[in-house]
This record gives sequence, C-alpha cells and structure tokens, in this order.
Amino acid sequence: MLQTTESFANSIPVLTYHHVSSSGGSLTISPENFESQIGWLAKNGYVTLTADEFARFLHGAPMPRKSVLLTFDDGYLDNYVHAHPILLRYGLNAVMFLVTGRVHDGPYRAIGAQRLEAPRSHQACERLVHDGRADEVTVRWSEVDLMRAAGTFEFHSHTHSHLRWDQLCADPVHKRQNIGVDIEKSKAILVARLGAGSRHLCWPEGYFDADYLDAAKAAGFEYLYTTRNLRRNVPGSDPHRIHRLVDNGKDAEWLAQKLHRYQDPLWGRAYYWFKRARHFRDEAWS
Repeated sequence: MLQTTESFANSIPVLTYHHVSSSGGSLTISPENFESQIGWLAKNGYVTLTADEFARFLHGAPMPRKSVLLTFDDGYLDNYVHAHPILLRYGLNAVMFLVTGRVHDGPYRAIGAQRLEAPRSHQACERLVHDGRADEVTVRWSEVDLMRAAGTFEFHSHTHSHLRWDQLCADPVHKRQNIGVDIEKSKAILVARLGAGSRHLCWPEGYFDADYLDAAKAAGFEYLYTTRNLRRNVPGSDPHRIHRLVDNGKDAEWLAQKLHRYQDPLWGRAYYWFKRARHFRDEAWS
C-alpha cells in the first residue's frame, strides 16, 4: 500500500528514565506505572526505535509516525530487575546509558518474584555509589549481556566516572584533559565489552560546554543527549543537542497527553515555541 507523508513521524520524542522501583521519590517510576506506559505504547501501535534508527531520522530518513526513543540514565540495577521484563513482555526496546566505571563482573541476579531485596531510593543508590558499593545498585556485565541477547536494551555511554570536571578542576587545561580521558575510557570499555564502539553519549547531570563537546567529538561520539526539553527532535535537528522529555513517575494517561501534544504538527510546534520563549525570558530576568 502506498504510504503518504502522514504515515511518517514529523518529530520523535525521546523519553528519559532513571529508576523503575517501588521506592518512590525523585527520578523514579513505579513498576506498575512503567508497565502502564509501556502497555499503552504497545496497544496504540508505537514503535520504539534503536539509537541508530533515531540518528537516521535526524538525518532525514523516514520513520513510522508513532515512533519514540526510550532512554535510561546511569544503569541502575532496578532497570534490569523491573524494566527489562516489562519491555520483554511487550516486545519493546530501550537505550541504557552506562557509567562504565560503576559496572562490575559477576553472575546475573534474580528478577521478578524471586527478588526479595528492599527497593532503594535514588539518594540511597547514590550514597552506595559514593561509598564504593556501586555493584549493589548497578547492572553487571552479565546482566548487560542478558538484556542485549533478549533485545530489550542496547547500551551506550554516560561517561566512565559521571563526574562534573567543570566543577572539580579550576585549571582549564586540567579540566579538558580529564574530560577527554573520562570519555575515551568509557568508549574503550564499551568496545571491549560489547564488540563495537558507540556513537551515542549522554551527559552527566545534563551539563556540557565547549570543552565537553570537543572531547566527545574527538572520541567519535556523534549524538549527544541532554536533559533539556525545549525543542522537538525533527529531521535536521542538531545531533549534538538532543532534547529529551523527563518521565515524572506517572502512568499511561500522562504519557499519552505528552506524546499527543509533542507529535501534533501544529500544537507541538506552537507549544515548544512558547516554552523556549518563556525559558529565555526567565533566564534574562534571573
């Protein structure tokens, strides 16, 4: 059957998740609400793209009208415990941005009803990472392999250390050196572990400046993900400034409203125009 331009996406939302957990709190969606969202996507005919399919869209390749990219930051264990089986159940897929310095070797762990460990909040996870106990709250390489084989997740870079070198280094030369080493080390580990280099990188805390951009480009990263949500991702968008919607822990009703507005050719464009105008006005007055 002949396909018209209406059959293809005019914009593609990129969703950001961190934790899928019953712990509650910031940066967290419950397994029930996550399944509500994923079930709604599947029921309504949405296609979850791979990172490279999304990249091709930015360069003008047609993608189905109901396309979305799901991304998870940091590589928390609860993504494997809860998000992985839900994605598997509905036949959808996502991207996980790994902090490679936090990922350890070891056998894969139990999921679902077999898992008895109490859920941890984002703040508790970060405290354990700070205390050198990242393996307790981060996916292992064995779990990465399992998810890759199942087709639920693909894996890309969130740097090696997740450190903000712009805050840690007073000397600009030292800052640039550390950024470069951090990003290059992350890429080398992903190549060694996954057998291929990634072209997709997500910034820790969403921050970047010219030094970060230069280091990422030098390491061969072409698609750079932010925490900004001021522009729709459309063909021709800047691949070094990919904007993402941040999940707020709500269910399918919230997601449906967000996606309908985002992808509406008229209202989506108008909404984001006003959003940018308000953002820059507030910045000028602050």
